[in-house]
Amino acid sequence: MNSANTPHTGTAASIGIDLGGTKTEAVLLSSDGTVIWRQRRPTNRADGYSAILSNVVEMIRKAAGQLPPDIRYTIGIGIPGSLDATTNLVRNANSTCLIGHPLKTDIERLIGQRVQIRNDADCFTLAECHSGAGQGYGLVFGVIMGTGCGGGICINGEVREGPHRIAGEWGHQSMSPDGAECYCGNHGCVETLISGSGVETAFLREYGHRLTMDEIVTQARAGEERCRNVFDNFLEDFGRCLGGLISILDPDAVVLGGGLSNIDELYTEGIMRIKKYAFHDNLRTPILKNQLGDSAGVFGAAWIGRTTDQKIY
Repeated sequence: MNSANTPHTGTAASIGIDLGGTKTEAVLLSSDGTVIWRQRRPTNRADGYSAILSNVVEMIRKAAGQLPPDIRYTIGIGIPGSLDATTNLVRNANSTCLIGHPLKTDIERLIGQRVQIRNDADCFTLAECHSGAGQGYGLVFGVIMGTGCGGGICINGEVREGPHRIAGEWGHQSMSPDGAECYCGNHGCVETLISGSGVETAFLREYGHRLTMDEIVTQARAGEERCRNVFDNFLEDFGRCLGGLISILDPDAVVLGGGLSNIDELYTEGIMRIKKYAFHDNLRTPILKNQLGDSAGVFGAAWIGRTTDQKIY
C-alpha cells in the first residue's frame, strides 16, 4: 500500500470495514496509511441481520484493541447498499437482510462512537483513484462485479454520492423488462446479467442445475458447450451494459473490481463488446483492472471514515 498517496488528516488511526456479500474485511491504518492490522471473516448472511451486526461490531472492537487506549481513531464502513438520507435505514442492499435496519445507529449504540457508512462501490472507487488504477484520471467510473454489481463515480478525486445516495448505481438499471426478476423488484437489471450470482442463476434457469461462476468460466474455456453459451452471454451483456454507461457518462477511465474483475476475457473480448455498444466509432476509454485487489473497498472505507476528508458530495 502506497501511503504517500493515501488521504489522511490529523487523526491518529482509522478503521475500515468492507461488508461484502461473502466476506467481511477489517483494516486498521495509521495516520500515514500504513497497515497496522487486518482481518477477514465470512459474511454470515444466512444467519440474518443480528449476526452480521455482531460480526462487524466484534471486528471493530478487535481492530481498536490493537491501539493504546489514548489513541484516537475513526471508523468507516462500506456496505452493498446505502443509507436512506431521511430515515437512516439501509436500502438497496444486495445483502437483503440489511434492508430496513438502522445499521449505523445500531453500531454507534454498541461501540459508543460515530461511524461513517457509504456504498461499497464508492469506497472501492475512492481507493483506486487515490492509490490504484484510477490515479491521474479526471472522471472515473468504478465497477464492482462480484456477488452483486455496483458502481461509483469519482470526479477529480471526489466521490459523487448524490442527493439520493445512489450515484453510480448502474447495477439496477433495467436492461430488459422480460429479463430475470431482481431482488429490487425490477426485471433484467444489470446485476441479474453480469454479477456472479446472476450468471449462476442464468445457468440454473437454462440447464436445471447449479454451477459456480468459477466452474462456468473454467468449463467454458475448456469448450463445454453449455458453459460457453452462458459465458458468451455474460460477455455480451457486459459489453452492452458498460457500453451504454460509457455513452452516457463518457468517463476518462473505467476501473473494474470485485471477484469477476479477474476474468481475463473482460479485457480482451469484453472490450470488443463494449466498443460494439458504445456510441462512438473510435472508443478510447481505458478499461482497467484494479491495482489494489479485493481489498480496495476496505481501504476506501477507512479513508471515508475520516470525516474531515471524506471526499463525498
